Formats: sequence, structure tokens, C-alpha cells
Amino acid sequence: MLEKYFQLKKNKTNVRTEVIAGITTFMTMAYILAVNPDILSATGMDKGAIFTATAISAAFGTLVMALWAKLPFALAPGMGLNAFFAFGVCLGMGMSWQFALTAVFLEGILFILMTVFNIREVIINAIPKSIKNAISVGIGLFIAFIGMKNSGIIIAHDETFVHLGDMKSAGVLLALSGIAITGALLALKVKGALLIGMVVTTLIGIPVGVTQLPHFDFSVPSVSSIAWKFDWSWVKTGEGIFTMITVLFTFLFVDMFDTVGTLIGVSTKADMLTEDGRIPNVKKALMADSLGTTIGAVLGTSTVTTYVESAAGVAEGGRTGLTALTTAVLFIFALFLSPLFLMIPAAATAPALVLVGVMMMTPIQNLTFDDYTESIPAFFALIMMPLTFSIAEGIVFGMLSYVILKLFTGRYKEISIITYILAILFVLKFVFMG
Repeated sequence: MLEKYFQLKKNKTNVRTEVIAGITTFMTMAYILAVNPDILSATGMDKGAIFTATAISAAFGTLVMALWAKLPFALAPGMGLNAFFAFGVCLGMGMSWQFALTAVFLEGILFILMTVFNIREVIINAIPKSIKNAISVGIGLFIAFIGMKNSGIIIAHDETFVHLGDMKSAGVLLALSGIAITGALLALKVKGALLIGMVVTTLIGIPVGVTQLPHFDFSVPSVSSIAWKFDWSWVKTGEGIFTMITVLFTFLFVDMFDTVGTLIGVSTKADMLTEDGRIPNVKKALMADSLGTTIGAVLGTSTVTTYVESAAGVAEGGRTGLTALTTAVLFIFALFLSPLFLMIPAAATAPALVLVGVMMMTPIQNLTFDDYTESIPAFFALIMMPLTFSIAEGIVFGMLSYVILKLFTGRYKEISIITYILAILFVLKFVFMG
């Protein structure tokens, strides 16, 4: 049944590989079950309710991706978007969390309409091939940086922005040990190397005090305090409408290009793009993202988006929706076994993120470095992702520099109408939103 539905042989994979890939993806992104409630609870929302909403919305979006789009990508409330929800809209602008949830709900509805009318698909297809390759490399650098940051290998510094962490701390030493162990397993071509590396690193962390053994509680918190809690009072005033438009556009912009970047980057790495550079079933994948966001808002959580950590599962050989199906099932199990999944420390997931970053570098060999109208935009796209901590901003810099260089060198015919429109929108974004 699985072979027939997911066409495993056609995609050069099997059930064992897909399941291992799905588990790997889940373990690299399970942190969202702990982090999202921490961030959103700053707005006054109930932490337990947010945990349940996070797990259910992630499972729902990933199931749609698995069973309809049949692609190996997982979804969950996005990092960055949840921070904007809590610290930008609620604490920064002084709006209620109900107002922010309403913005997320409207974003989901708009994305459904944009997907139905192929607007998002047109945007993906308008991105030049050189930048598509650069996006994969940039995402690799970005997630490697996330892994190093989360484990303490890289820390913040007032003068130099970033600095090497404490090499004597248990967490850093555990992460470095995990990188060495997992790297050796990869070099030896051991199946499930990333997953094995995470498990081994987690176990090593127990005696050194990094991995905290859980206290089991199998109850599932209710979402009643945050579900369907929308605020429509803003429609009564011009100021309220303007504020909603500003917040809604920000959610739309960041989510759209984070998702586009992730789909392109991971698909490129998995060699899943068609001959003309298109992502298979991309419309269905974008609809999964749209539906996930809408259902997530109804349940009471921030924007659901396709996760860059899906690259970890792809690196383990995941190529079909069976990978995503496995991840979705684990999110459902997590509702009842959250302490077990949340005991995995950042030091144990860091090796997978860092080494997936290495794997994501391969498309760099497809870049044409002799053509500076292609290589310079590609460089901006890949370098700005880790430096701005945003996939979306990397795409913006890559696309704008592409258009500018093609225009300045008289090669304007190589720019599509959609690419011109995107460039104008990006400029407007900087003018009105910074």
C-alpha cells in the first residue's frame, strides 16, 4: 500500500529509509514544542494550551503535505514569525494576542486564495536558477549557524556581534562530540547516521548533566482558552485597519519567502526539481502551508510554515510523503509523550543541523562564477541568510542585486516581468517597513 501510494521505488527509496528520515526530521524540529509556548506565553497566552496547539497544527500541516502533496517536508509554527507575533505585535505595538491571532488567520485565508490562483507558484518559478542554487547553500549556512548558536558553540558579543562560546562548558563539548560521532557515521555511510548521532549524544548528555531526565505527565492541555479567540474590533477605526494591514503584510512577506526558500533549497538538495527547475506538486505543498497557518490560528498559535529542518530528513534519504507522514505521527505522539521528546537537548540536535549544513552546500558547484550578473546575486542570497538570520531577507538581497546588475549591464531581456514586480515590491518593503 505504501509503495503504491508514495511510489517509493520510482523515487529510489524504501519504507525503512523514509521512516528514519521522518524521525530525523522530527527530532531536529521537536524543539518547537518547547520554544513556541515559551515565546507566545509572553503575551499572556496559556503555555500548556500553546503546546497542544503547536503539536496539533504541526501534525495537521505535515499530514496535508504527506498525504496530498506527497513531499518529504514538515511544517510547524515558524521561528521568527512567533517572535514577531509576541514581541513585535503584542509587546512592541501593544496589540492583544487576539489581534495577532486574527492577523495570522487572515494571512492563512489570503495564502489559500493566492495558492488557488497560482500567485505563489508564479513567484517560485520567477526566481532565477542561480539564486535557487544559492538558496540551498544559504539555508545550509543558516541552519548550521542555528545549530552552533543553540548549542553555545557560537554566542552573542556586543562588539563583534558573534564570538566563540565557552569551549569548556559541558553543552559545547557535548555538541562537538556529537558532531565528531555523527560525522564519523556519515563518513562510514551508516544508514540513519544523523538519527543515531542524536540519540547517542542525548544519552551521553545524561551523566554530564546536559540531558535532563523527564518527569512524565501524560495529560494533554486543553486549547479552549486560546482557540477561536479572534478580535475584530480593529475594523471600526482607520488606525486599526492600517495597523492590521501593516501586521498582515509583514506576516505575509516573511512567511511567503521563508516557505519559498525552504521548498526551493531542500528540493534542490534532494535533486527533486524538474528539468525546467520546478518543484513537483508545489501548488499542493503551498496549500499545505496555507491550511496549516489557518488551522493553527483557529487553534491558537502563530504562523505555520514549512520547516528548514526538513533538510535533515532529506539528507537521510527521505524523498516522499512517507517521510512527512512519519514526522506527523510523531507530533501526534508528542502530545502524550512530550517529556520524552523534549528531553533532547540543543547540544544533541546541533550536530544534525551543522552536518546537514555541510550537505546543503553541494549546489554551489552549479553556480556560474564567471558571470558576475549571476554569481554576485547568488552570493548575496546565500550570505545574507545567516547574517540576517532570515531566509526571506537572503532572497530579497539576491533578487534585487540580480535585477540591478542585469539592468546595469544591458541584459534586461533576461529579467522576467514577475521578477521586475518582485523587485519593486522588495524596494517598497524597505521604504515602508525598513
